[in-house]
Amino acid sequence: MGLKTYQVTTYGCQMNAHDSERIAGTLEAAGYIPANSGDEPDLVVINTCAVRENADLRLYGKLGQLRSDKKRNPNMQIAVGGCLAQKDRNQIITKAPWVDAVFGTHNLNVLPTLLERAVALEEAQVEIVEALEVFPSDLPSKRESQHSAWVSISVGCNNTCTFCIVPSLRGKEKDRRPGDILQEISALVTSGVIEITLLGQNVNSYGAEFGDRFAFSKLLRACGEIAGLERVRFTSPHPKDFTDDVIEAMAETHNVMPQLHMPLQSGSDDVLRLMRRSYRRDKYLGIIERVRSAMPEAAITTDIIVGFPGETEEDFEQTLDLVSRVRFANAFTFIYSKRPGTPAADMTNQIDEEIKQQRYEELAKLVNQIVWQENLAQVGKVVEVLVATGEGKKDLETGRLSGRARDNRLVHFQPHPNTNPGDLVDVEITGAAPFHLISDRPILRTRTTSGSIQKSRNAVNLGMPIHLSSK
Repeated sequence: MGLKTYQVTTYGCQMNAHDSERIAGTLEAAGYIPANSGDEPDLVVINTCAVRENADLRLYGKLGQLRSDKKRNPNMQIAVGGCLAQKDRNQIITKAPWVDAVFGTHNLNVLPTLLERAVALEEAQVEIVEALEVFPSDLPSKRESQHSAWVSISVGCNNTCTFCIVPSLRGKEKDRRPGDILQEISALVTSGVIEITLLGQNVNSYGAEFGDRFAFSKLLRACGEIAGLERVRFTSPHPKDFTDDVIEAMAETHNVMPQLHMPLQSGSDDVLRLMRRSYRRDKYLGIIERVRSAMPEAAITTDIIVGFPGETEEDFEQTLDLVSRVRFANAFTFIYSKRPGTPAADMTNQIDEEIKQQRYEELAKLVNQIVWQENLAQVGKVVEVLVATGEGKKDLETGRLSGRARDNRLVHFQPHPNTNPGDLVDVEITGAAPFHLISDRPILRTRTTSGSIQKSRNAVNLGMPIHLSSK
């Protein structure tokens, strides 16, 4: 009784999601508890993104909604952190003076102190530091899932993409020592985690700080030696640094998943040059060819920007052509938006908004067609699904649970009565939709997080084969 409650709202990428877990862990270490769903919290934290223009609109729209809550309950506190806080700093307090605290990407740990100071001094507190003092993974973390976890291997970025503001907000790349990473992963596995995602702004350049260009492939192979670690993923790589030793490590390490998110941004060499992306379409296509040669079952996803300054109709057609050739399992498509402080924002040949919208819709239509076709090709296959917290909630209408296949496709499936979040289950795909797979056949196998195997009673009674993976 008497403990303050909190709620964290997260915008942006996986790095922000992981930062929010650290924010939650820091708050709980300071005595806060999560607010129940539907209850008004004592503290609202907004962890912001600054990558796209609507990030500003989302933040100030949310703050506008909270203003009435604050008027009704003056004791409520509001804090803003993340990339937009790092970028705008005092502007947030100017535009929304009812905010109590603003903190940056490098000082998540100061939030409880800022909140106490705001109460004592009766004024908003702003604290932004320019460089990382403590590697964020050293902070306490409150994970949403008991079975999956993010693990940071680096922060910051040394690239100079003309559209991206992240390097100026997250700073230069800082690599974490392999021993510290593996120690954290081992501790997570001991606590029940069976899937980890290695995080970095550019995981392929990991090791540059301590002079080992093979450090990332070595790290993947080392993850394969950790008993009990079933699945390893990573994001995000960069085509300019993606090397064959990484492809070999992915193919040869049993628990590295056959999934690759490889940002493209544009299929035009001219646009890639304007973006300062340091690779061209032929190099990108070569990487995809080598990945699929080593891992034919790999699902490849990407990021694409349309309407970049100077993009011609021919440039856009080249992007459509590359998408058709690669046939991505999914693509995250974006309309280019100016970010003040980036070189692209000052380019004179900006594209008309109507043209950008038309290109976006045409690209999205093509991507959706391909993704659905690729999903339909999965029908009849038996896939292993990790039933994850959050995604594992039962659909009341269909009775299905959900989880991720090894290639990260979302699967909705009919569960065995004893299936729980964290179990690995083998299911046969019976149907496909544009953005998920369906299995209405009984489970062929359930493997609990303890490693035991349960054979489905329904599968045995129906005479179905019991599929046991070689892992």
